[in-house]
Amino acid sequence: MEVKIGVQHSPRELVIDSPKSPDEIAADVAAAMSGSTKDGLLTLVDERGRKLLVPVDRIAYVEIAQADQRRVGFITASGSN
Repeated sequence: MEVKIGVQHSPRELVIDSPKSPDEIAADVAAAMSGSTKDGLLTLVDERGRKLLVPVDRIAYVEIAQADQRRVGFITASGSN
């Protein structure tokens, strides 16, 4: 799953590819936002095992979507001029 996190006062969003399901990610976000984590951080791990830590008081939004399929190769235009 592709997770995009908007951070307050930052022009760029954070984007990671997570091996978790959308429901698991949503549960992690909800737990962090409700204050059930002691450190006040949303912690997500990407497909390569890298951790992303975001202070919950700085999160503007979280978007969860299917990861884009990366295309390799060339696209040719159909039709003739």
